[in-house]
Amino acid sequence: QVQVVESGGGLVQTGGSLRLSCAASGRAFSRYAMGWFRQAPGKEREFVGAISWSGVSTGYADSVKGRFTISRDAAKNTVYLQMNSLKPEDTAVYYCAVVLADTFQAGTYYTKMAEYQYWGRGTQVTVSS
Repeated sequence: QVQVVESGGGLVQTGGSLRLSCAASGRAFSRYAMGWFRQAPGKEREFVGAISWSGVSTGYADSVKGRFTISRDAAKNTVYLQMNSLKPEDTAVYYCAVVLADTFQAGTYYTKMAEYQYWGRGTQVTVSS
């Protein structure tokens, strides 16, 4: 079983920045492809961004492209979501998700919820106007 724990959420003003962290347990972290999703009140959970297990590939939702950046630190078994130029519509609970990828999938990241095997409990991000 893989434990996934998010941290770093909070309250920030419009235009501000936050960095979310996602720590995943397990010896196979080096082959964990990871993603971020978010869910606003009354809305469905949606894809935010993802990174391949090797870190060479990343992908983002159009709504956050150019403002959010995903990176990973293999030594710390941690993936980060740097969020800049935050807007009120970014307010949501942010979830980290993990899937164990095959070695040959070094450049593959995943955008669909069903593709992930493990999920964290989420961290709240609130952007005030």
